[in-house]
Amino acid sequence: MFEVKGETRAEVRLPTQELRDDLPFWTKRLGFRLDMIYPADDPQVAVLSGHGLRLRIEKGAAEHPGTVRILTDEEGFAGGERLLIAPNGTRVEIDKANPPLVLPPTEHAFVVRRLAEQAPWIIGRAGMQYRDLVPSRLGGAMIASHIRIPDGGPVPDMVHFHKVGFQLIFCINGWVDVVYEDQGPPIRLTAGDCFIQPPEIRHRVLHASDGIEVIEIGVPAEHVTEIDHEMELPTPHLRPDREWQGQRFVYDMGAEGAFRPFRLPGFVARDTGIHEATKGVASVMVARPDGAGTVWTKHAGDILFTFVMRGGFTLEGEGKSPYRLSPGDAFVIPPGMGTRYADPTGDLELLEVTLPGRPETVLI
Repeated sequence: MFEVKGETRAEVRLPTQELRDDLPFWTKRLGFRLDMIYPADDPQVAVLSGHGLRLRIEKGAAEHPGTVRILTDEEGFAGGERLLIAPNGTRVEIDKANPPLVLPPTEHAFVVRRLAEQAPWIIGRAGMQYRDLVPSRLGGAMIASHIRIPDGGPVPDMVHFHKVGFQLIFCINGWVDVVYEDQGPPIRLTAGDCFIQPPEIRHRVLHASDGIEVIEIGVPAEHVTEIDHEMELPTPHLRPDREWQGQRFVYDMGAEGAFRPFRLPGFVARDTGIHEATKGVASVMVARPDGAGTVWTKHAGDILFTFVMRGGFTLEGEGKSPYRLSPGDAFVIPPGMGTRYADPTGDLELLEVTLPGRPETVLI
């Protein structure tokens, strides 16, 4: 014997008062296919399919007419209209299937976010805990998150990608295993290491240690994460030079970095290689004091974000009260504002992210 299994389908039911008025709208105007209609002598129900959706339009149904969104890049679809109202009252919105990434203009501000302020940790994707480091998000230009997983082990993640302009993952505590498209077997990111995830590179978080903490920077602040149900990772080919929208994947191992003179007198820094890999979109540096005195400077870039990883110092800003900063604190300095990193401890270590990379710095 064998078991015959029927096909499983899902339908969205919509109401109508007069089916004959609806059929031409859904079939001729919007390109749906009529699959079923009954009874023959006085049709009360029509089932249509198209654009990945199955509709059941039923005379006298109790539901609200609702909204149907159709995503397409086809030029001239529905005569080029973006909003239609069906005869049965359903609102039909037509939007781009692959809209261009919009980078909002930066709303510059001097921002200081202290760990001691106990900003709330929010449960986010895959059970990870998120702490917002720049609440204003500079008008939507960027998001900076402190992410942690208190209890390690397997991470309930899926193969996914992000529609972003730039994205950084910098590990500050513990370790995490991640697998990336065309980058070989899983990679273990440990404290001091970082990745940049080029736009739309497929990846999956696999395992994490207890107490794993990372800093994640995303541009723009609001960006889409999509699940890829088809791709299996790791992929069979290693392609370290592949580019995604002009950017290469970077895995920078902090222990192997060399410290050289930094843009700020009184500091040295190691370059993660992200400036070169993104062709100047961003720069990521780890800076330490070199024992010399610090001076007042200002920068001419767009976004300058800094996270205190170790040690402490006093952040002085023109017209601002000084802030004594310690590990877990973060700040943003707007272009043209004079600042000084005073009285640094010998073990101070800063993560600095600039967009675009390597902004001009002027002594004042």
